[in-house]
Amino acid sequence: MSSSYPTPAASVETEIEVKKSRFIARTAKVTDRPAALAFVEQARQDFPDARHHCWAYLLGNPVSASSAAANDAGEPSGTAGKPILNVIQHKGVGDVIVVVIRYFGGIKLGAGGLVRAYSGVAEAAMSILPLAQAVAMRHVNISLDFSKEQLLRHWSEQYGAQVLQVDYTHQVAMQLSVPVAAMDALDAFCAAQGFTRQP
Repeated sequence: MSSSYPTPAASVETEIEVKKSRFIARTAKVTDRPAALAFVEQARQDFPDARHHCWAYLLGNPVSASSAAANDAGEPSGTAGKPILNVIQHKGVGDVIVVVIRYFGGIKLGAGGLVRAYSGVAEAAMSILPLAQAVAMRHVNISLDFSKEQLLRHWSEQYGAQVLQVDYTHQVAMQLSVPVAAMDALDAFCAAQGFTRQP
């Protein structure tokens, strides 16, 4: 499994019209469920008179997502949220949400028409979405002697790891966020220095 994956580099909004119904798709980067739901709520506030605010999100690496959800928001079951999520999964983008705001135009589209419309506008938004590479990270705790703290800090800078927290007791306990791709190098470094690592 790749340790990096595409993620939104910016937010986009696009619109299509199907038989007088307006479908407005917004997409953005989110890294947890509260942020995703806040994005949906913002769409409701920006388009309060729209009939539906359907959405789907996928968090983490799309190959093995940590979380994914979809909501039809009043449309017939399976005609909105799931088609949006299918587009996200097909595009292979992680940490992303797509909200589709629908203004009903007076002509019923039927289940197949709704699936095509929601898929179509989600596809349009995802196709213009600028992407960046997100690096999969892992949190680890390492215990070490005071005299070797700078060695671990130097290693962290070299390998793109971030020091999240440091506690000083009889030893130094450091919590790091380490790129998954650097875990083997970290294990080798810890073994060579005599550090104790908890996963």
